Amino acid sequence: MGRIEVVLAGSGGQGLLLIGKILGEAAAIFDGKNAVQTTAYGVATRGGFSKSEVIISEDEIAFPEAMNPDYIVCLSPQAFDIYKGKIKEKAILIYDKDTIKCENKEYYGFSMTNAAVELKNIRILNMIALGILVKISGIVSLEAIIKSLEKNSPLQFRDQNIRAFYKGFEMVS
Repeated sequence: MGRIEVVLAGSGGQGLLLIGKILGEAAAIFDGKNAVQTTAYGVATRGGFSKSEVIISEDEIAFPEAMNPDYIVCLSPQAFDIYKGKIKEKAILIYDKDTIKCENKEYYGFSMTNAAVELKNIRILNMIALGILVKISGIVSLEAIIKSLEKNSPLQFRDQNIRAFYKGFEMVS
């Protein structure tokens, strides 16, 4: 497997830190891999640039930050502008095509905002993005991510988060 670097980028308040935690715990606790998660956000907690990085490896992780991401998920135009064109060959960039305009056919655009609206809650956009990422990457098992999702979702949001995750998972053909 080697070292896999994931960047989850968007705006503060989109739940990127939560899905980073869910992904990292799925890898480390439930799949038995090494994982580390770091976060960064601007001075404005809501609306400013925010990112969560998750490194997953079967080997020890000596450096905890993404240097050459393998997977980048962009949920805001600002995040997309930061990462477009700066990714290594064979890296996969996933973006919300409802809010981000992109002509590059090499990137993976999904209608995430519309899917969240269909599920009647825009706040679950992050879970939809997580489902897409897990399906495309295969970096954690489905069983592990569901266990981590259940563990890290407040009871009142658990079913909705799982439903949104599966919505994203099924959006990938």
